[in-house]
Amino acid sequence: MPAQPTSAHFDYIIVGAGSAGCVLANRLSASGRHRVLLLEAGGHDRHFWIHVPLGFGKLFDNAKVNWLYKSEPEPELNNRRIIQPRGKVLGGSSSINGLLYIRGQHEDFDHWRQLGNAGWGFADVLPFFRRAEDQQRGADELHGTGGPLAVSDVCEPHPLCEAFIEAAQAAGFPRNDDFNGPRQEGAGYFQLTAKNGRRWSTAVGYLRQARRRQNLAVVSDALASRVLFAGRRAIGVEYRRGEANATAYADGEVIVAGGAFNSPQLLQLSGLGPAKILRDLGIDVIADMPGVGADLQDHLQVRMQYRCTEPITMNDVINNWRHRYGAGLRYFMTRRGLLTIGAGYAGAFLRTRQELETPDVQIHFLIFSADTAGASLHAFPGFMTSVCQLRPESRGFVRIKSSDPRVAPAIQPRYLTSRTDCDTVVAGLKTMRRVMNQKAMRNYIAEERAPGEACQSDADLLAFARDNGTTVYHPTSTCRMGSDPNAVVDERLRVRGFTGLRVIDASIMPTVVSGNTNAAAVMIGEKGADMVLEDAGAGAPVAISA
Repeated sequence: MPAQPTSAHFDYIIVGAGSAGCVLANRLSASGRHRVLLLEAGGHDRHFWIHVPLGFGKLFDNAKVNWLYKSEPEPELNNRRIIQPRGKVLGGSSSINGLLYIRGQHEDFDHWRQLGNAGWGFADVLPFFRRAEDQQRGADELHGTGGPLAVSDVCEPHPLCEAFIEAAQAAGFPRNDDFNGPRQEGAGYFQLTAKNGRRWSTAVGYLRQARRRQNLAVVSDALASRVLFAGRRAIGVEYRRGEANATAYADGEVIVAGGAFNSPQLLQLSGLGPAKILRDLGIDVIADMPGVGADLQDHLQVRMQYRCTEPITMNDVINNWRHRYGAGLRYFMTRRGLLTIGAGYAGAFLRTRQELETPDVQIHFLIFSADTAGASLHAFPGFMTSVCQLRPESRGFVRIKSSDPRVAPAIQPRYLTSRTDCDTVVAGLKTMRRVMNQKAMRNYIAEERAPGEACQSDADLLAFARDNGTTVYHPTSTCRMGSDPNAVVDERLRVRGFTGLRVIDASIMPTVVSGNTNAAAVMIGEKGADMVLEDAGAGAPVAISA
C-alpha cells in the first residue's frame, strides 16, 4: 500500500484512525471497489508499551501517543483541571486505554431508540457487537467469534479479586461472570480487548489487515484543519503534515471520526457550530449549530485507597527489582502474569438503591495503589477501588479557542453539577464501604487510607469526591444523534442539513452507555459503515445475524 495517496480524489475520506475510524477504514475498503483515505493526526502504534496491556499506565503523559488534554477549571471540583487523555496514534484511544470490554446495559440502547433514533435499540445493535467480536469463550446468542476485535478473559485469578467478589456476594450482590451477558449486575472479572497477552486495539484488529489493500491509503501525522464544502455538500478535507498543507477530495462522503473532543473541534473549525463563538474567532459560519460541542457527558470516578495486610499487590512486585524482573521474564516467556491485566482486574456493577431496575454505579477493583493516574505506586502493599456513576445528568461542552487546529479546544465536562450525580456518587462510596466491610475483604485491609475513617457523613464524602474525583476517560455525546433542534446527526449519522458528511464515533451517543465506551464505539463504527454502504447502494459489507 502506498504511504501517500496516489490521487487527491477518494470515494470516502475518514478523519481519525481511532476506535471507530479503523473499523470504517476496514469495512469501507473491504470490497475493493471504493477508494478510501484514512487521516490520522498521530503516528504509528509502534511504541512498546502500547502492546503490553499493563503498559497503559506508561502512556498517561506520553505526548507521542496522547493528546494530553486537560479540562478547563471545573467549578464543582474546586476548580481543578482534570486530565483528559485521548489517543493520538493509530488505533486512537483503543491503543492507550485500559482494555476493558464493556458494552453497556441493554436498556441504554433501547433508551436511544425511545429518544427517536430508529434502528438503535439493543436488538438492532447486537448483531454489530457480535460481528466485531472474537470471543475467547465461543459464540452464543449474545457473543460472536471470528470478528476483528479479540475479547479474552484475564489469564488467572488473584486472591484479592476473589476476596472482593466474595465480599460483594456477602453484601447481597450476585456473582457475574459476563458483564456483557443477559444482565450486567454483579461482581466478577473483567474481559479485555487482548489476545495472547497483548493489546488488541482497532489498529491491530481492523487496520493491520486492511492496510494491505491497494484501495486504502493511510496518512499518519496528518492534522485535519477543516472540511471543505460546496454549498451544503462536503467535498473534501484540508490537512497539515508538519508545515505543509494538503487537500483531499471526497466524491462520496467525508466521515468525521475524531472522537468526542476532536470531532466537534473539526466541525467548528469548518464553520459548523455556535455562530458567535465561530465569528469571534474569525471563522466563516456555514451553519449556526449550537449542538456541535454541546452535551458533553463523561463518567466521573472517585478512588478509595487501602493499605493491604499482605505483600500480594502489584506495589510489592513493581517496588522490588527481583519481583519486577520475574514478572517481566514471565510475561516475555509465557504472556501471562501481572503485565497482562488492564485498568481493572475485577469489578462490579451495583445498584445503590433496591428500587432501581439496573445498576447505577460501576466499580473497578485495582490490585495496586497510587495517588493519581500514572503516578508511582505506593511503597507499601496497597489496592484501590473506584466508584463511577453510570448515568450522569451533568452536561458540559467542547469549544474551540482558536482557528488554529493545533490549539486544544476548551473541554468542560461540568462534573457534579447535577444533584442526582452528587447523591449517586455518595451512595456509591457508601455501598463500596459496605462491600469492603465484609469479612472476606476485612482480612486484607490494614487501613482505609482514602477517604479514611474520619470521613463519614454524606457531606464529608461529597467533599472528598469534589477534592479527588477524576475522569474515567469516557467522553461522549458532543455530536449527539437525535431529531431535536440541537441534535447534530440523524439516526443515519448524517450531519443534519448537509449531504456527504457524517460523524461516526462515540460523540454521536445520545447518552453515555453504562460502562466503558470503547466496545460501543467499535459497534458504532460497524453500524455506521453499513449505513454508508447501504446509502451508496453498495449493500452491507458483511452478512450478519442476531
